[in-house]
Amino acid sequence: MPDLLDDLPVDDREPLAEGAWLLRGFAREQAPALLAGIDEAVSAAPFRHLLTPGGRSMSVAMSNCGARGWVSDRRGYRYEACDPVSGVPWPPMPTALRAVAREAAQAAGYPGFEPDACLINQYLPGARMALHQDRDETDFAAPIVSVSLGLPAIFLFGGLARADKPQRRRLVHADVVVWGGASRLVFHGVAPLARGEHPLTGPQRLNLTFRKTR
Repeated sequence: MPDLLDDLPVDDREPLAEGAWLLRGFAREQAPALLAGIDEAVSAAPFRHLLTPGGRSMSVAMSNCGARGWVSDRRGYRYEACDPVSGVPWPPMPTALRAVAREAAQAAGYPGFEPDACLINQYLPGARMALHQDRDETDFAAPIVSVSLGLPAIFLFGGLARADKPQRRRLVHADVVVWGGASRLVFHGVAPLARGEHPLTGPQRLNLTFRKTR
């Protein structure tokens, strides 16, 4: 692993697998700016519950910012340049969001990361994300960067097969997970969110997932 990780205190970084790191509290200083950026993006593209290709409503509410946004409906999973609800382009990715994605990727050994999509996920109590792979991108060379804000959640980090038993890692406000390389296509998800109250986000967890889609 490149020496870039040496800039982080040993207690603040946890290896998950080859090419995958949990960076504890990495986004703490940037959190207020990140939350402001989320508010800005969501004011233009409000949260909504997408449908799976099978017609089920996702428990997590979602939005996007950046050049492309991830969408799901009966036609399948894909990226679109425009919000299908409004028909207009997704809001630009706020500077603070793009910066934390670049910095976290570099800290995990992936310099030069330039995301063109940021999924904004809103978890309310009971919301969950089933184990899945991020494989709707055209190139898997770039890592995934995931930023947790607000209530704690149990992150499930599995293997390259759905049947592989996942690790269970508790993520708290400002934790960042970065995975790429040999771990780029691991199955991952989030266990049902427990009830709680966070001083900055109230009764919710917000998650930013940055991807380079092409």
